[in-house]
Amino acid sequence: MGKPITHKHILIKFGEKVQRVRKAKGISQEELAAKLSMHRNYIGMIERGERNPTIRTLYKVAKALKVDSCELLPF
Repeated sequence: MGKPITHKHILIKFGEKVQRVRKAKGISQEELAAKLSMHRNYIGMIERGERNPTIRTLYKVAKALKVDSCELLPF
């Protein structure tokens, strides 16, 4: 068996997916933050795995990126 998946690993992988989708859609952190009424720094922290967003935030991010929320989950 491999290493157990840690909480930090999940946050990092989630953030990487958010960033990948955001960039693929040509949306800046500033634009995404504005759509979500959040600060750009918070978006950056999510993308770096430094924040643990709520399920509500996950849903809002997915909606703003026009993807199904499960597409952002790392598993």
